[in-house]
Amino acid sequence: MGVVEVVRGGAVESRHAVHVVVSDSRGAVVASVGDPTGLTYYRSAAKPIQALPLVEEGIADRIGLSTEELALCCASHEGEPAHVAGARSILEKAGVSEDLLCCGPHLPYSPVASRAVIESGEVAERIHNNCSGKHAGMLALAVGMGWDPVDYHEAAHPVQARMLTEVERWTGLDASQIPSGIDGCGIVCFAVPLNKMAESMARFSDAARQGEPAARIVSAMTEHAFMVGGTGRTCTDVMAQADGRAFVKLGAEGVYVGGIPAQGLGFAIKVQDGGRRAVEVALIQTLADLDVLSGDDVAALAKHGNPDVSNTRDEVVGEVRSAFSLRVAGI
Repeated sequence: MGVVEVVRGGAVESRHAVHVVVSDSRGAVVASVGDPTGLTYYRSAAKPIQALPLVEEGIADRIGLSTEELALCCASHEGEPAHVAGARSILEKAGVSEDLLCCGPHLPYSPVASRAVIESGEVAERIHNNCSGKHAGMLALAVGMGWDPVDYHEAAHPVQARMLTEVERWTGLDASQIPSGIDGCGIVCFAVPLNKMAESMARFSDAARQGEPAARIVSAMTEHAFMVGGTGRTCTDVMAQADGRAFVKLGAEGVYVGGIPAQGLGFAIKVQDGGRRAVEVALIQTLADLDVLSGDDVAALAKHGNPDVSNTRDEVVGEVRSAFSLRVAGI
């Protein structure tokens, strides 16, 4: 099992257990640590495959979604002005009201954006929700397919049936093998074995490499990484640093997925206790072990891959560090 350690004063204070699987598009596991078969919810890590129907059904082109807006459909964003404006633009192009959004309201995750909302006298709205891009995209899908957009978040709605179909398609599993729950934003979420999650990203990467519609999703995410996360976010900074070599996506409860299109590989990471501080460290370690990130890249991303532990006096008193490495065969 992989471990991410929290160190204070030279002693290990805490340990996070980490599971990582790297797969090729045929489902062969080429590297792993921990349990490769543990059942894991995608949570927001499913967003790239959930956005794909907008491209494949021609809806993105028909309503004129920009590449930035397509990236936003894959986002768990900070609620910065560009994210909010992008979500509103998607809704306008789809011809639907903001009132139809089914995600709950919350202040932007970005401290700067949150403060701006408060100081302006506004209130938190659904458009500020970190998943509003995904929800706007699902409303666009509903309208584009001729489905009633009301209650698109419900499991019985055709939009959510299509989302399940996409999970089946990319994992190779049958619906009966895919437990479901409700995500933090109210949408249906799906659980699969970690190795199947990695396989889904490998197959998505391979499809992108071959110029299939998945390539537009990958290009949108990597070319407009800010729209996927925002200022200071690990996903944004990693994709910017990788410069097209990889796409990555965060999921709640210690999940990260991604793909390396040039090699047709995909990976999935799960931190057993759900710790976000650990999964970001594990992401950098995984990409370094796969030779996607160089030593210079890792150094540039140190605040994500080897972050300091600081106290209330802004003194550095420790670090969060990886204590595992992947043994990668044949890459």
